[in-house]
Amino acid sequence: MANDGVHEPVNTGRRKFLTATTAVVGAVGAGFLAVPFIKSWSPSAEARLAGAPVTADLVGLEEGQRLVLEWRGQPIWIVKRSQAILDALPTLDDRLSDPLSANADQQPAYVLKGNPEFRSVKPEISVLVGLCTHLGCAPEMAGEIRPQPYDPDWKGGYFCPCHKSRFDMSGRVFDGVPAPTNLAVPPHFYQDDTTIVIGLDPKGTA
Repeated sequence: MANDGVHEPVNTGRRKFLTATTAVVGAVGAGFLAVPFIKSWSPSAEARLAGAPVTADLVGLEEGQRLVLEWRGQPIWIVKRSQAILDALPTLDDRLSDPLSANADQQPAYVLKGNPEFRSVKPEISVLVGLCTHLGCAPEMAGEIRPQPYDPDWKGGYFCPCHKSRFDMSGRVFDGVPAPTNLAVPPHFYQDDTTIVIGLDPKGTA
């Protein structure tokens, strides 16, 4: 044919754009490998949905930070609380619907031993199912002790913007909000000082 052997001139501008884009995508991918240090500990998606336990290393978790895992298709929040937050929790009892977590369906009994206001195996580490007990929405974490538009005497906690439910930093529900119960605490135990296993209790049973 007449055009055999004839090639369009190379578009150097487009080639540079594609090269740069590829480099950026590669950098972003590397970043994702660096950030979620928990992912390498987690089982497959199928295993998580089936209820397999999830293991995480908490060595890098700092005060005020929240780590989000997935277990049984639910978000699991692991938060390292400050001493100021722990000191504030007992002061909220008279504002809460179930301050001593009398509803046994919302947590394993062993997380209430010692100090029931903490609802945790280790005082500084809170472990919660991150679903509002009203309609299953995802509350927002507002972990600092400072006034909020919805509470001028806020001591840190979780606020659900869907229907205005509020929970403290132990997941205890405030009185007079739509959510009927405290946030759930999943079964969990510590394999060692910094390794937590979600989905099994300290005796190794689900």
